[in-house]
Amino acid sequence: MTELQVGVKVLLKNQEGKFLLLRRNPKKYPEVGAKWDIVGGRIEPGSALLDNLKREIKEETGLELTQEPELIAAQDILRVPGRHVVRLTYTANIEGEPKLDGDHTEFQWFTLQKIKTLSAQELDVYFRALLEQNLFG
Repeated sequence: MTELQVGVKVLLKNQEGKFLLLRRNPKKYPEVGAKWDIVGGRIEPGSALLDNLKREIKEETGLELTQEPELIAAQDILRVPGRHVVRLTYTANIEGEPKLDGDHTEFQWFTLQKIKTLSAQELDVYFRALLEQNLFG
């Protein structure tokens, strides 16, 4: 029997048109290290996708999602014996400055052009794959 897990992620844009990336805490995520990534995490089974997305935004940044996000991609991010993880990625606008939890060590607002210059060693592999498909403009 394979366990299915679903993750929700969101690329948040501020009023200046810049995008929020969080640097993962390498102590919490030793398998991926201190890479930049977008906000999100695994859903709690039985609760709505958007409720999970709002919860992840609140937990990781202290910010509130105030508008309906747009679903832009679905990815198979892990398929191994006994486990299959699917990641749904959204975009949304956000206001305010983040207050990070222990999952991340820093945040930064980036232009899309600057994000695209980050190396594979600096950026989450699944987010990078979406960038390469030009899904964010």
